[in-house]
Amino acid sequence: MSKINKLCLLSLLPALLAGCSSITNLTPTQYPRDASGYYRVEAMWKSNQRVIRPGSFKPLVVVDLQNYPMQPVPLVKDRWEAFIPVPPGKDFVRYHYKFDFMEDAFGKPKGDSLMSAPYQLSIK
Repeated sequence: MSKINKLCLLSLLPALLAGCSSITNLTPTQYPRDASGYYRVEAMWKSNQRVIRPGSFKPLVVVDLQNYPMQPVPLVKDRWEAFIPVPPGKDFVRYHYKFDFMEDAFGKPKGDSLMSAPYQLSIK
């Protein structure tokens, strides 16, 4: 094996050992207009990282720089939901998810976060 290949493998090792986390959007791309003006968004969190401290999650939905806290979906593991407002005159909103959490680290725990891709919810 060449020296370059060995270096490439060694550079991937921390990523493989650290694990990975992902956020999956479970929200439909459109909803019929609701008189309440609130619409449910849902996301699934997956991670095989063992350094994340249980109970330290603070998932948010970010809409137009406004944060809306998410709650765990009852009876379903690693799923989170929130209801976001869409004003009557608006036909869509753009949003993304942000999961803040604590990780075990040398010395003391440290904060970290993961953001999703941006999404758009259309109201018809």
